[in-house]
Amino acid sequence: MQVFLLWHSHELGDGETNDKLIGVYSSVAEAEAAKARKLQFEGFREAPEGFLISPMEVNRDAWSEGYITE
Repeated sequence: MQVFLLWHSHELGDGETNDKLIGVYSSVAEAEAAKARKLQFEGFREAPEGFLISPMEVNRDAWSEGYITE
């Protein structure tokens, strides 16, 4: 089964971002409706380009490898 994550990211400066998971939805249409709701609020309406809808498979690892910190 696939779900759709709605994210919003906004640049803080110095290469840093503030990333927010808005919610998880059963369809792209539901995620788009949530985006439309959020665009009514301060912050989101000033940065409408920051939204991203990301498909995700349920019960599947999204990160399949290790990581290093530099």
